[in-house]
Amino acid sequence: MSSVPMQLRDESDFDQLPHNIPVSATIADIEEKKGFIDYYRFVIEVKTKGGSKYLIYRRYSLFFNLHHQLDVKYSPEYKITPGPNTCILPTLPGKVFIGNKKEIAENRIPDLNTYMKRLLGLPTWVLLDPLIQMFFYQTESDSQHLPRTLRRLRPPTRRVKMVKSNKTDMFASPRAEAVFDFSGSGQLELSFKAEDVIFLLRRVNADWLEGTVKDRTGIFPESFVKIIKPLPESDSDGEGGEDSRKGAGSYSCLRCYLLTPQGVDTRDVCVEEDISTQPSYKELLSRMRDVFKLDGVVALNYRDQDGDLVRILDNEDVALMVAEGRRHRAKQKRPVNQFPWELHVTLASDMSVYSTET
Repeated sequence: MSSVPMQLRDESDFDQLPHNIPVSATIADIEEKKGFIDYYRFVIEVKTKGGSKYLIYRRYSLFFNLHHQLDVKYSPEYKITPGPNTCILPTLPGKVFIGNKKEIAENRIPDLNTYMKRLLGLPTWVLLDPLIQMFFYQTESDSQHLPRTLRRLRPPTRRVKMVKSNKTDMFASPRAEAVFDFSGSGQLELSFKAEDVIFLLRRVNADWLEGTVKDRTGIFPESFVKIIKPLPESDSDGEGGEDSRKGAGSYSCLRCYLLTPQGVDTRDVCVEEDISTQPSYKELLSRMRDVFKLDGVVALNYRDQDGDLVRILDNEDVALMVAEGRRHRAKQKRPVNQFPWELHVTLASDMSVYSTET
């Protein structure tokens, strides 16, 4: 018996489905998630039978896990005798292990759109499966999240705000004074030094501003500056204020150092993780290789309370570093969104960094 009839949806059954059942899903955008390991996730607009629409955010790995579970459950290949609870699933684009993450995500969009269209076109009894329902369900995190396309797609036509030398004009302009050094981790982020005066252009969201310093324009975390003259209420993109604070991303800053015989390179790395997050050893090692563009064998370290470097070898050492940082955080003056621990990167072969003078 052909399996084709099993793929045809019975319209009378479809009419009986609840109104909250998803019937279509389309990828509206991709969004970079800058955690300890950077990755892209898909911003998906879901439409229900009742006509409502909402956004969900899913990584490719979640698509892969869903497909595998459905395959085991419904594919005729896993059944000794194919029966009424089997169906032919659509083809999911395969994993890609090498290449630019953004390009991989962009190239997957057409195939994933086709996959979701065919998946939601399967018989109604498949649509009612909890696996599909949970995948397309809008979680609390989904509902609170605001798409930050302004961070990823800031208009390239924005011009640098020119501030006249006239003191009256300068005092009238919205501006802030940098309290801490900030090293931007991307092209859109504005780097500056403590005591720099930054002229404000707009508020990006509850935590980030856009401004100009020394003929450079970019975004930066508000917690690194002291506001001298605030922006007018209208100079925002609809993401600032208390109403959006709930949905704004959580940005934290990790201070890290690269110690080499040539000197010390200091970086502030921004990640979308809470300062209470404890990353894994592999995540930190991968991120530091990327931040400092290192190809050789490197070592991760932290400084103990005596100022000596302690090498990190595994997750237990990471946990010890985090615990030590939290224990002594009161002694350090840091921005509220900076991790209480710092990371020191060295060449694995350079043992001189561990010697201390007495």
